[in-house]
Amino acid sequence: MARVRYFAAAAEFAGRDDEIRAEHDLAALRAAWNAEYPALGRILPRCAVLVDGRRTDGDARLGVDTLVDVLPPFAGG
Repeated sequence: MARVRYFAAAAEFAGRDDEIRAEHDLAALRAAWNAEYPALGRILPRCAVLVDGRRTDGDARLGVDTLVDVLPPFAGG
């Protein structure tokens, strides 16, 4: 099972900072996010999704020790 961490607005829209997910690939996880967290689904296209520290725009396999981070766009600087 993969551990997912949500940051900033992604955490707000998911209603949690992190969770354990059973999906086996990123495509299934994205579909689950859209179904379970509609507000998160609306911002996902603008979010950076990192799988084990690497930005992943496509699909990726998720294993037992996989870490997925969901980072919305940040303002400031």
